[in-house]
Amino acid sequence: MKRSIYILALGAFGIITTEFGVIGILPTISREFRVSIDTAGWLLSAFALTVAISSPFITALTTKINRKFLLCLVLGVFILSNLLSAFSPNFTVLMIARILPAFFHPLFWNISLAVAFKQGGAKAVSIVMTGLSIATVLGVPLTTYAADFFHNWQASFFLTSLISTVAFFGLLLFVPSMPGNKEKAAESQLYVLKDKRLWLNLVSTVLTLAAMFSSYSYLAAYLEKISHMDGAQISIMLLLFGSMGIAGNWLMGIALGKNVILASRFFFILLIAVQLLAYYFGGIFTPMIIIVSFWGMIHTGGFLVPNIRTTQGVPHSALEFVNSLLTSCYNIGISLGAFLGGIVIAKYGIHEIIWMAVPLLLLAFGISFITGTKAQKANNKVTDDIMEQEPVPAVVCE
Repeated sequence: MKRSIYILALGAFGIITTEFGVIGILPTISREFRVSIDTAGWLLSAFALTVAISSPFITALTTKINRKFLLCLVLGVFILSNLLSAFSPNFTVLMIARILPAFFHPLFWNISLAVAFKQGGAKAVSIVMTGLSIATVLGVPLTTYAADFFHNWQASFFLTSLISTVAFFGLLLFVPSMPGNKEKAAESQLYVLKDKRLWLNLVSTVLTLAAMFSSYSYLAAYLEKISHMDGAQISIMLLLFGSMGIAGNWLMGIALGKNVILASRFFFILLIAVQLLAYYFGGIFTPMIIIVSFWGMIHTGGFLVPNIRTTQGVPHSALEFVNSLLTSCYNIGISLGAFLGGIVIAKYGIHEIIWMAVPLLLLAFGISFITGTKAQKANNKVTDDIMEQEPVPAVVCE
């Protein structure tokens, strides 16, 4: 089981590096294909929007298919799409090569997180999420460095293809077969939508990710304008931010394994506190180094908290479907946060970005207290009904 979880984490590293790795070479692609930088930026935006739209549908359509086969299929598509990207003769082909894997991207997340939760709970999910954390730390620098080292932007796509290839063979050789749900899959998936807590948690997920990325999306600009750091110092700060995030992901996994509700509320309080500290001490160099370190450690929990909080009461047959909804909410929240943050910057300046993040976090924090007795009883009844109709889950990993 442990070996399988780490292979899934490697796969997560590969697909996230594919998604975000293009960031570092956008200026080069802009020059190479003679398009504006904002047009080149659609290589990232179109990817995220495709993931958000396709996630619930592709998961529902593939419920009965063997999960190991699907995981290998996804990585196979990512390998081919990266190779196609590297050999793209024009920007249109490159865009198609980027959108193709985005349709399959949700499958890997939804299946791998469901498998991890079934086998090891919050701790196993945190291991898979570590692949995401490491990708955000090393993915963009690695792909950018590859392009610079070989003086060829295609090298970044060859590198991401290689990473996915290693994960593909790991899955193929070491992960056991995982049969799909053959009976009553659609009914149990749709029935879970009657759970009121599920909808509250999904709303909270959008708010949480929007809060995180309304400020994080512009962290580099904040460090430049407010903390007066140069390019090299900002690069080090971003690396520090991500590195501390890996440790924070591990610690949050432990905390959520002990008490999901308290750990979730603690996360909101800490993230609000660290952003307030960044607002009041952002202009002082040394304190900002410490603040960025803790910010990175806390920030990563924002990916793990919504997943564990939302899936903890979900029956096994509906885990992948709920994860598909979460994947959509993640991408919607990220896009919304960057958009709202941009509005604040345009109207009030980069220093005031915090005042978009904090209210959103307070709203998500408040939702965690909505546990009315009547709603709770209704939700418990929904869960009981689902459990009665749910087949016994197959053993996934020995």
